[in-house]
Parts: sequence; C-alpha cells; structure tokens
Amino acid sequence: MSDLIDKIDAFPDGVKIAICVILVIASLFLAKYAIIRPWWRLVRRTEADWDDHLHKPLANRLNLFVIVTGLQLSLSWILEPGSSLMITLAPAFSATYILLTTTIASVSVKHLVPVIMEQFQEKGSVTVSGSNSIVAFTLRFILYFAGLYFALGQLGIELFGILASLAVFSLIIGLAIQQTLGNIVNSFLLSIDRPFEVGDRIEIDSVIGSVASVGILSTKVLDRDERLVVIPNNTLVQSNIINHARGGGDGVARRISVVIDIGVDYRESVDHVKYTLLKLARLCPYTLPNPEPRVLLNELGDFSKMFRLYTWVADYSEEWVARDWLLKNIDETFSAEDINIPFPTAVEIMGVDDTTDESRQKAKRQQSAKAQMTKEDKRLKRQRDAARKKLEAAKEKLKDAELTKAEITELEEEVRNLQNELNMFDTDDD
Repeated sequence: MSDLIDKIDAFPDGVKIAICVILVIASLFLAKYAIIRPWWRLVRRTEADWDDHLHKPLANRLNLFVIVTGLQLSLSWILEPGSSLMITLAPAFSATYILLTTTIASVSVKHLVPVIMEQFQEKGSVTVSGSNSIVAFTLRFILYFAGLYFALGQLGIELFGILASLAVFSLIIGLAIQQTLGNIVNSFLLSIDRPFEVGDRIEIDSVIGSVASVGILSTKVLDRDERLVVIPNNTLVQSNIINHARGGGDGVARRISVVIDIGVDYRESVDHVKYTLLKLARLCPYTLPNPEPRVLLNELGDFSKMFRLYTWVADYSEEWVARDWLLKNIDETFSAEDINIPFPTAVEIMGVDDTTDESRQKAKRQQSAKAQMTKEDKRLKRQRDAARKKLEAAKEKLKDAELTKAEITELEEEVRNLQNELNMFDTDDD
C-alpha cells in the first residue's frame, strides 16, 4: 500500500491536477445523487413549503463546500508538505469555511423563523414582506456580523479595530441613514401593534387603498385606481390611520359598511321613507343579509328630514357598485312612491289637498309602511335582547376553570361576534 502511495505521489504535477479535477467532479456527482436528489424526494413528500424553499440554497452551498474542500486537499497533495503557499492559504480556507457555515445558518434562519413565529402569533399579522420578518432580519444580521468577525480573525484582521478607526466615518453614515434606520425600527413597531393587516383597506392622509405588503422600509398600498402607493414606515407611524375594513391576512377583501344620507320633504311620513329605503337595501344584490340593513332618522335639517341608510357589502371592492345601485333605485322608487327630495329654496307652503286620488293612495302607502316599520322595530328589539342574553351566557361559561383551550377559543370568538352584533344595534339606536 505504501508503495502504491509513493508511486502516486511521484506522478507529474499535470497528472495530479487532472486526477484532482476528476475526483472533485466525481465528488459533486456523488453529492448530487447520494444526498441532494434523495433529500429532494423526501422534501417533496412533506406538506410544508419551507423545506422546499430551503433545499436549493443548501444544495448550492453543499456543492460549494465540496469544491472548496477538494481544492484544499488537491493543493495539499500537489504542493510540498509545509510549503509557504499552503501556510499562506490555510487561513483563507478557514475563513471560507466560516463564511459558508454563516450563509447556511443565515438561509436556514430566513426560512425557519417565519414558520416558528407563526406558532406564536395570530394568522395574518403584519410581517415584513417576503417571509422575512424583522426578527429574521435581526438574527441574520447578527449571524453575518459574527461570521465576518471570525473569518477576518482567521486572516489576522481585527474587525473592531477597523470599526474604531472608522468611527467618524460611521457617524457620518449613521446620520445619513437615520431615516432608513427609523423605517426599520418602525416596521418592527408595526409588527407588534398591528393596526392593520395585509388585505385591509386603510386611509392615511389622502390615500385610501388596500394594504399590499408591509416591508422593512415602507408599506405598499394599492389605491382604487390600481396605483401602488409606497408610504415610508416613519410617515405611517406618525400619521392617523383609519382602518375601513379588516382583511384576513390573506389579501382577500372583507365586508365594509355603506352609508348613504338622503333628505326628504318635511311633509313625508318617516315610516314610509324608512320602510322604502329598507326594502331597497334588502333587494340590493351586493348587500349582505347579515348584518341587516338599518335606516335611521338622522337629522331635522333646514329644508329636509335627513335619513341615514346603513348596509353592508361582502367585498369592499364592490362598495361603489353597491352605492351606485342604491342611489339609482332610490331615485326611481322615490318617484314611484311620490316621495319628494327637496332642494334649498324659499317657498311658500300652501295647504295640501288630500281629497285627490293621488293623495289618498299616498296616505295608504304611508299607513302600510308605518305598520311594517312597527313590526321591524319589534323584531329588532327581540334580536337585540336575544343577543344580549347569549352574550351574558357566553361570558358566564368563560368563568368555568375546567374549559379546554379549544373551548375557550371558541367561546371568546362567540363573545366577539355577539359584541360586534350588539355594537351595530347600539349604532342603530344612536
């Protein structure tokens, strides 16, 4: 065996280089067919996505590790033992291994931290776009800093010494990127406070749109004209945010209320107007049956009685379509029902002749609408009382110490839904 090794060591340098190249290529094929492909088949069988995304970066780093290791072993064989070139290159190879290990840890953190964070937070919470939350960003920064520190240490370079010598330069850079650092910190604050979720429709100053993503430096909002508005997180934190409709964190639009104010002549019956608006709101193809639409007498103005119509649409992208349908049909139905919409003008009110057929028909419609609205008010009161009883019963059940975690979660969800239902009733009463 020793004779064979001596014969191999006696090969010319060109032959040695060819053998090393062949061995490195063979090692790459071995890594591909013995490790990478079987690993990929195993990953494809799992339901999770994170391991699919993690496979390719780690496979690339494995190939790079094989190449660097092959190069080091080849040089050790070709060059004389203890040669000055190998002594010089040894720290460089050590630094390379450290940096490779750092990149492996970093890419693992990038894909694993979002998965771990999902176990400790509600689904749909605000995170940095690209599945790279502020926690993952911070951990990766620490890993790269530590890896760079140890890699430079192998090369005899003191990283802290370099940073100290560049203190003034660092101060200048810090002042220059003050806004950038503020945006990064504020993205972390947004992920904690969660004033909105991806998919919510928010209003910031004069911008109204749905949240497309929340990044480290900015939040992107898609407005009604399909324009992407980029808002720095500094501006976002310092502004008043109105969340018009909450999404589910999946970018799917959720329900939103449609409010329409209508003024009618003082001679019109309140019940007649309310019942007419209520029927139209229920007939609208875009509105939801639950929460039910409501109509309130909102104000006695100078020229008209002001009514406010509340109704809901399932998708807030259909708000303006629903509003258009309601206004069009209100105009047509009011004309058919002989309900007058006044306009500001000075008029002399004369006595109304109620002996005509038209007046008598209108009076009948008003009486019928009044009876229907009386029934609606009674039904609303029964619903409100039932919701309050259910809420009290659910709160009493929550006091039971023997409840399981799943039962507690279910009861808490029921309490929230009942409370929201009562809040809508209270709004109607107001």
